[in-house]
Order: sequence, then structure tokens, then C-alpha cells
Amino acid sequence: MRFALLALTLIAAASAQQVIPLSPASGPSTEKEYFSHVWNTEVVTNVTQPSLTLYRPVSGGNGTSVVICPGGGFMALSINSEGIAVAKWLADRGITAFVLKYRLAHSGEDATQEFMTLFQDRQHFEQVIGDIPRLAVHDGIAAVAYVRAHARDYGIKPDRVGIIGFSAGGTVTAGVAFHYQPESRPAFAAPVYAAAAFFKDEPVPADAPPLFLAAATDDNLGLAPDSITLYNKWAAAHKSVELHMYSVGGHGFGMRRQGLPSDTWIDRFTDWLAEQGLMKK
Repeated sequence: MRFALLALTLIAAASAQQVIPLSPASGPSTEKEYFSHVWNTEVVTNVTQPSLTLYRPVSGGNGTSVVICPGGGFMALSINSEGIAVAKWLADRGITAFVLKYRLAHSGEDATQEFMTLFQDRQHFEQVIGDIPRLAVHDGIAAVAYVRAHARDYGIKPDRVGIIGFSAGGTVTAGVAFHYQPESRPAFAAPVYAAAAFFKDEPVPADAPPLFLAAATDDNLGLAPDSITLYNKWAAAHKSVELHMYSVGGHGFGMRRQGLPSDTWIDRFTDWLAEQGLMKK
């Protein structure tokens, strides 16, 4: 009985969450969560108020934390395979995780179908999302600044707060790595199959954080070269950078299991964190 109660306590602890608004609500929430049959996953859409959802380590953290930015073309958030599943994986390994819901473009009944249609005409797509990428990067910067400022509340170190993101969330992550202020500097940044053309002409900061990159050559959105561009920029600036370019894996692999080497990207990420000294207490 005592063992059963302990097991239930641990399960409850693992699933315990805290939602942290990053800004006051400016009006009624239009946020929606549903299963997308187009992307075959759970998504969140119409985010107008950015927030963080906390996933604490069950057995005590190691002092490192990470802000996780799901992707979705700035029209949706792939909240499970690029958010919650990543958070739980890292929390199981002692890292305190915060899943970021950043601001998105307004969409109708099914944002994922709208994205698939719009993305066929890149110029029109960029007109529709407008200023959203800049606002989303601002939300990423605010998220890192918040976690650093409240590090003591979560039992973490302010100089061990990093950020990881996927696709559009990778854009947010790269944006933070370029545009942080002293109070929002990430200890590390990990854009995964990021859309990073926004930053091709941006200078690498003098105190740029270490960068971890992962993507697949057969990325069906054509984003593999963006990761190579980021790698080359960091390497040319003599900053710490690691790139994993898988031959196959497509776009949006996240925590999905495809029976491919790209399934192990998160093992390589935690290996890299260990090499950075961020897996030790």
C-alpha cells in the first residue's frame, strides 16, 4: 500500500503543471486546442496572450531549465510532439521545462489547413502573418527573462536558462539568440529545423550563447539550408555550435517516432547539454 501511494504521488508530481501568463490579458481569450487531422497531432491556435506552462523534474532538478517553443508556421502550435513531450523528456532528466505559447496569427476553423494552403504562396503567407514573427520573438525573449528573474522560485540557476524551438518555434529561438538583452541572454539555444532566413544578415552577438542545431536534408518545407546558415554564422564568429543534419526525417519530426536516426536527435541534444556541463547539479 505504501509503495502504491508513493507511485501515485510521483505520477501526480510528474503531471503537475503551472500556467504562467507573460502579459496581462488584453481581452477575452480566443485560444483553441484541437486534434488536427491535417497534421495528425494536437494543436493550439489563436494565441493572443503568451504564457508558460511549467513541467518540474519529479526527483529534483539539476539547476538547468529550458523554454520550449513549439512550431506551427506562426498559425498554430504543435503542442505535443514539439512541446509537452519534449518538456516531459527533459523533466525526467532533471531539467525544469517551460512550454511557451507565443502569439499567433488569427485563424479560422482549422489553422493547419489554412497554413497548408497559404504556404504554397510564400509572399501571400508572409502578408497574412505580418508582424507575428517579431511579436513571437519578443515573447521568447520575455519568457527567458521571466525564468531568469524567477529562477530562485523554481530551484534553478539564472545562468542555466536556455531555449529550444521547432520550425517557427526555431525561428523564435534563433531570434532570441540574436536579440537578447543582458537580462534575457539564454545559456544555450537550440533551433531545430528552424526557419531562419529572417536572420541571414544579422551579426552574431559578441557573447552569443552556444548553439545546437538539428534538421533533415529532405525537409519538405525546404528549411535544411537555414540550419546550415546558422551553423556557418556561429562557426565564422568562433562561437560554440553543433549541427546534426540527418539524411531523412522530413519536417516536423519532433518527438514523433519514425524508425529513423532522426528519432534520436533529443539524445544528441542531452549529450550536448552534458558536454556543456548543464546536466550536472
